[in-house]
Formats: sequence, structure tokens, C-alpha cells
Amino acid sequence: MPAAKRLFIGLMSGTSLDGIDCVIVDLAGDTPALITADCHALPDNLRHDVLTLCADKQAPLAELGRLDIELGRCFAEAAIKTLAAAGVVAQEIEAIGSHGQTVFHQPNSAAPFSLQLGDPNTIAERTGITTVADFRRRDMAAGGQGAPLAPLLHQHCCASPNKNRAIVNIGGIANITLLLANGARVAFDTGPGNVLMDLWIARHNGARFDKNGEWAKGGSIDSAFLAELMSEPYLALAAPKSTGRELFNGAWLEQRLASLKQRPSPQDIQATLLEFTATTLSTALLAGMNQGEIYLCGGGAHNTALLKRIGELMPGYYVGATAEIGIDPDWLEAMAFAWMAQQTLDGIAVDTSPFTGAKKPVMLGGIYPSPTSAS
Repeated sequence: MPAAKRLFIGLMSGTSLDGIDCVIVDLAGDTPALITADCHALPDNLRHDVLTLCADKQAPLAELGRLDIELGRCFAEAAIKTLAAAGVVAQEIEAIGSHGQTVFHQPNSAAPFSLQLGDPNTIAERTGITTVADFRRRDMAAGGQGAPLAPLLHQHCCASPNKNRAIVNIGGIANITLLLANGARVAFDTGPGNVLMDLWIARHNGARFDKNGEWAKGGSIDSAFLAELMSEPYLALAAPKSTGRELFNGAWLEQRLASLKQRPSPQDIQATLLEFTATTLSTALLAGMNQGEIYLCGGGAHNTALLKRIGELMPGYYVGATAEIGIDPDWLEAMAFAWMAQQTLDGIAVDTSPFTGAKKPVMLGGIYPSPTSAS
């Protein structure tokens, strides 16, 4: 007799701010079974306000509070719409795992913190579903970087007992999870994924992203500019390490361009930014894994020019998408936060030490009960 279903919702909005990913997954078995998934666009004005907040370290507290509530409402609405489209009622869902929207991540200060907006109280109240959220700060309280966390699920369902594997998530920021056949586990943020390419094409062409890397393909790589990008000290840091828009942003890019004797054309800049992402990823992978399989996920996995370039930089390695090992590449991160919610509800402390440097296993996130369970 098949095990009873255990349905969870995962909600995720990454540094690219391309929408709220919402998944419903059945976590009754060893491997998450995706029931349904959808991406819900953020309203343009809200997306603009969040990007403005991310760039302004002196943002008013009133604006911070407003966006926390507005994003909470959007996350709740995404869950409600996904449930309706799937014909699933709220009472069938054990919990929502909501990552929220990162607006600031500062793991290496004297008082390290990571700030995600999207009020979980609002989500629980509007959906009627217990919500687990604020995952990163518990890891930081235990001495970790607070990121990356998705490797917890990569380790759970993507490892092979006899092959070296790497899971590469290319969102706004790129991160890798090394799952070696000898049992070793390492994960960290390698640097920019899509964030600089998205920023640059939005500034010059008005597009949100460079589809298939078409604009980049028409440009030429500027070696002096690439060398300047590769001189960023973060790239030489040892793992565990994590980063975000706090470092890799428009101001950082302009500083690098200003140091050049001759500024490349806008299209050549885009081509070089794609090469920068491919180079930082391949350098990290080559240093951490001697041959093996590389499986990509995240929005950048659809950038065919980027994938082609990663393959060229890594001859002898197999490069594919996580769909080949049974996990949809578009929804893996949202699925990870649904899985983390299950672990927390079940009282399971997870070991993030190989990925974030935490000193001990911890239960991630806070639990915000549904209105019915709280009554």
C-alpha cells in the first residue's frame, strides 16, 4: 500500500527577481515528487521598489516594513493561485516553506545577518497554512554563512555512490554543490550568475535577461576587462563562502569599467560578463572535482550560450541539466525550501556544516502556525 501523501509548498524568489517560484511537492518518499509548479511575476512597481531597496543601504525603515508586507501578500497570493490551478485545497498542505526575498546578506561582519522580506505571518494568515520561514538566520546563529542552503536537498537526492557529481545552480548568484563519490561534500557561491548580465542588458536594451545569450554571442570578449573582473578578492576566498547583490551590483561593475584604459562596447561588455560567469564556475568546478558529471539548474540553465561555454572550458566532464537525474531544473530551489520546512516540522536538525560552515546541526527556520492550528 503506497504511503500517504505529505504535501508541502515551496516558495522562492531569487536575486534575479524574475518572479515567485511556487511548487507543490509530495515528500512522503525519499525523493521529492513534484505535483505542480508555477512562476508568478512580481508587479513591476514592486520589483522596482525591491531593487531600489537592495541598492540603498540607507533605506527608510517605513519602506522596509511596507515591502515586507507587500511581498508577504504576493507570496501568499502565489500559493493560493497555485493551489487553485492544481485543484488542491489548503487543508491538504502540511506547511509552506517560504524563502522570502533576500534584500541584504552580510555573513562576514561582526554581527552577521541575512535579511529576507515576505512576512510569514501574512502568508500563514492569508493562506490558512502553517508557514516555515527565516531559514538563513538560524544557520548564521550557529556560525554558518546562511548560504547556500539548497545543497541540503542536492545531497539528499542527487548524489551518486560511484560517480563524482556537481549540481550547479545559476540564479542571480551562481553556486555549486560538489557531491564526490568518496562522500566528500562542499558547496559555495562562486560569484555572479545572471545578476550582472541581467543588469547590463536591462540598462542598454530594456530586456530583463539575455535570452539564450544571444546579445552576448554577438560581442567579443575583452581580455583586459575579464582580467579586471577576475581580480575580485572574493573569488580567491576559501569555502565556505557566500555572496550576493551587496557585492556584485551596478556600482561594482562601473568601478571595474572605470579602471580600464579603454571602455569596451556595451555588447562586448555583455560577452565578457557571460565569460566571467562561465570562468568563475568552471574554475571552481575544476579545482574541486577531478572528472565527473555536472548538472545545471536555475534560470541560467536556459542560457544556451553560457552552457556551451561552460562545456568548452571543462572538456572531459559531462554537462547536462538536473532533469536527467529526475529533478526539474526550474524548480529545484523552491523544492528545497519545501523539503526544509518538512525537516523543521518533523523536528530534524540538518547538518549544513559542509556548505555554510555552521558549527553544529540546526533546525532551520521559524514556524508560523496556521490560523486553525493556533486557535
